[in-house]
Amino acid sequence: MKVSDKLARMTRRDLFKVAGSYGMSSTLLAAGTFGGAMTVAQLAKAAESTYEKRFAKEAKHVLKFGAAGFNQRNLLIERAGCLEFARDLESRTDGEIRVEFIGDNQICGQLSCVEKAQQGIIDIYAASTQNSAGGAPYLNVLDYAYMFRNRADQYHFLYSPESQRILRDPFEKRHGLKFLFSHAELRGIQMGLAWEDRPTITKLEEIFGTKNRVTGTQLGRIAMQALNLNPVPIAWEETLDGLKQGLIDGAETWASAVAYANMGPVVSQSVNLNFFCGTEHTAMNAESFDGLSGDLQDAVMESSYLTQVHVQAANEAALVNTVGQSDPMLPNTIFAQNNVRNVFLPDSEIKMAEEMCSPEFQPQLWEQWRERINGWAGGIDTYQDIYNEVRTNTHTLAENVEPRRWWKA
Repeated sequence: MKVSDKLARMTRRDLFKVAGSYGMSSTLLAAGTFGGAMTVAQLAKAAESTYEKRFAKEAKHVLKFGAAGFNQRNLLIERAGCLEFARDLESRTDGEIRVEFIGDNQICGQLSCVEKAQQGIIDIYAASTQNSAGGAPYLNVLDYAYMFRNRADQYHFLYSPESQRILRDPFEKRHGLKFLFSHAELRGIQMGLAWEDRPTITKLEEIFGTKNRVTGTQLGRIAMQALNLNPVPIAWEETLDGLKQGLIDGAETWASAVAYANMGPVVSQSVNLNFFCGTEHTAMNAESFDGLSGDLQDAVMESSYLTQVHVQAANEAALVNTVGQSDPMLPNTIFAQNNVRNVFLPDSEIKMAEEMCSPEFQPQLWEQWRERINGWAGGIDTYQDIYNEVRTNTHTLAENVEPRRWWKA
């Protein structure tokens, strides 16, 4: 249930009355814990409890969390874990660490949060790894085509101690940022309204030659060009109009991004190519982390682990029950309400796409970027090492992957 639905019984005046007593952060953090609609009294009680936990001890550190366009409403659609992390960290430290959650693009957006964190303007940020790759190019390491077979592979890697060696340590060393946790989906092509009256796509060749909006990932562009999907760099602000008016055919992103970013009204078919990562990650300025005492550093890591476990379960459920990425599609999901058709291509078509664009079958396409990323990582073969690690995963369902504390090998 959306936070707006939970708050439906109360007026704006009542909401601000509660916030006036306990602060807007405590009030909204508390609202996110409810499973259904709430009364003013229930919200006030929850906000009081949240407030008491947040202020049990005098704050030693107030961490600014720039959450791009996320807010209490859309974090119930794409379960990226931002609020859960903030709540748990404040509770775990009895308020010695206080988190100032700043969403709705108030302090930074998808493209700028990473740079604001590097500059120390914010301490923590949440954004997609692809949009953050402009300011932190090492994040391209996650975007080799078909390196991950499914979401289970992604979670397996995030929990693996190998992620420390291949992803987290080089990311911190090169960009001064500590990778904390991430949601995990795989990207497809979201077709605009020009495809609304066309038959449901069944073959990859049906979208050859289409023009598709691409994010900041360089490796994603390599895959799209190899698949004849014509990547077009278009600002996010222009993407929805482009999909609506047919100026572009589609946009590469993942299913829950369509739902939380209000793309549903302008998307007609969601083509599950699953060709590279869609990862909405949270990271922390390394100097801010290093400035904490050892016990508070441990708290950050434990809260990150708990949040990673939460995201793994919650986002898998939300994909089916809230977004509508399933066959058959559940009624009253965001996809169902907007008549978005899921396109689950057969394995033979996915295999063809893999053979057309992946480093496994087309290594020459990736040589330049692969060499560059390997150099940033100290000379290891990043693609092959991640590829090998995730193929030790025996699960195909993400919810079956066993959580592990990745920093404790």
